[in-house]
Amino acid sequence: QVQLVESGGGLVQAGGSLRLSCVASLRTFSTYATGWFRQAPGKEREFVAGIDWRGSNTGVADSVKGRLDISRDVAKNTVYLQMNNLKPEDTAVYYCAADLRAPWRVGYDISDYTYWGLGTQVTVSS
Repeated sequence: QVQLVESGGGLVQAGGSLRLSCVASLRTFSTYATGWFRQAPGKEREFVAGIDWRGSNTGVADSVKGRLDISRDVAKNTVYLQMNNLKPEDTAVYYCAADLRAPWRVGYDISDYTYWGLGTQVTVSS
């Protein structure tokens, strides 16, 4: 069982920045691909960014490209989502997820991921 814990969410004004963190309970977190998804009220959960097990390949949704970026710190067993120039439409609960089955690739679909965190709320005011 892998436990993922997100942190770093909060309330920020439009144009501001936040850095979300996802910490895994297992030392082998670096052998999983990791993704960030978000879900706004009344909307489906959507892919935001993903990174493979070595941090060699990343993927970012077109809607946030140029503003959000994903990275991995193997030593700290942590994956980050750096969010810059935030907009009100970025308001959502952000979830971290781990992919055990195909860690060498970036998964873009919810079904690619096995374990999920409970999420952290990001609210962007206009």
